[in-house]
Amino acid sequence: MNRIAHRVSALCAALALVSGFAASAPASADERFVLVSHGSDSNVWWNTVKNGMRDASEDFNVPVDYRNPPSGDTGDMVRILEQAAARNYSGVITTVPNYEMIQKGLTGVKAKHIPIVTINGGPEAGMKLGAIMHIGQPEYDAGKAAGERAKAAGVHNFLCVNHGADIQALWDRCKGFADAIGADYKKSTMDSGEDPTVIQSKVAAYLRAHPDTQAILALGPDQATGVLRGINDAGLTGKVYVATFDLSPDILKAIQGGKIAFAIDQQPYLQGYLSVAAMAISIRDKTTDTARIVAALKDDKKVAARLAKYDLKPVYTGSTVSSGPSFVTKDNLAPVQKYAGSYR
Repeated sequence: MNRIAHRVSALCAALALVSGFAASAPASADERFVLVSHGSDSNVWWNTVKNGMRDASEDFNVPVDYRNPPSGDTGDMVRILEQAAARNYSGVITTVPNYEMIQKGLTGVKAKHIPIVTINGGPEAGMKLGAIMHIGQPEYDAGKAAGERAKAAGVHNFLCVNHGADIQALWDRCKGFADAIGADYKKSTMDSGEDPTVIQSKVAAYLRAHPDTQAILALGPDQATGVLRGINDAGLTGKVYVATFDLSPDILKAIQGGKIAFAIDQQPYLQGYLSVAAMAISIRDKTTDTARIVAALKDDKKVAARLAKYDLKPVYTGSTVSSGPSFVTKDNLAPVQKYAGSYR
């Protein structure tokens, strides 16, 4: 992946900053962070996270590298984290798709006492890893809230299309939805892989074998596209209740057209932006006290301006920041459509 500007560029940018935002100055010109995600190169959802990361890099004058395993393989992600320790970054931001594997990958980072912030998914694993803060969505709760909406619409059975069977957060989404409607989440979950074309074929075959399926839950926008095509191939367009996690322009069009009931928005921009901002504040102010970091985030004019511009609403709860869930339906599309796929 392309790296963010080098230290020299960052220093030049710092000279151009308006003095009224001096509170966002970095602790040191030598700081450099890395954000490591499990997102594959083909998963465009992560572009919004990267946009948040880059904006915070600019606002807090700290270069940030983005690194990920091209295929989304967690084993490759572990090796990237091991390399992060060797490169002596001053801060490491990471997702936690698999606790045991990421714990192994962070061994060198922790041995060097490099501060850690975790993003994406629920906070439990991040806190166990010793993260200063976690920014993400409580996934089981999000899935359950989605299931409660479906239950109110009369749904009592469903198919969960899981595109990442080794990612615990995705299982949590399926389980939350299943618990809400009274279904068995293991029996209701398909290991689909990421490819929308493969998902299309698998969903069509499943629906032909299970024509009484009332609802399908997709766990990502690209995968939801494959789901909709599979439903169409099975001749059931308009007869299956569809919901998805996360947004894209195509998902918003499908909601507007009545093909998707709702999307669960975890506000991914916040995960990229606030993780970098929190790390920068922690190092600048020489603190791991989350109350102080949160107070500084709330007081920072640049942070406030970004949140207001993109209509983003984080919920600060102790050592975690909940970036979601919020629900996008036909009734509230307008504020989201302008920035979908870039900042929402």
